[in-house]
Amino acid sequence: MRTLRIAAGVEAVSLTLLVLNVLTVHTELVTSLGGPVHGTAYLVVIAATWLAPATAVSGARPWALLPGFGGLLVLRRVAGRDARATAR
Repeated sequence: MRTLRIAAGVEAVSLTLLVLNVLTVHTELVTSLGGPVHGTAYLVVIAATWLAPATAVSGARPWALLPGFGGLLVLRRVAGRDARATAR
């Protein structure tokens, strides 16, 4: 889950930076570095989600396929399932 948390954060931050770059100055360096970082983080989120047993039980796996913020949605879904399980 640690890998998923890190990759989800990198995925969300890199997408935010890429969008801000396009909407403002459109610096080529940010695009050329941010694009591969975002793509790699997206693939790591998908792989880590499919490998984590907690995501199968919570039904969070399809959320990982959403680019940008899918990893954060997976983490939220897994955390919600854990909170409900401890409340019982």
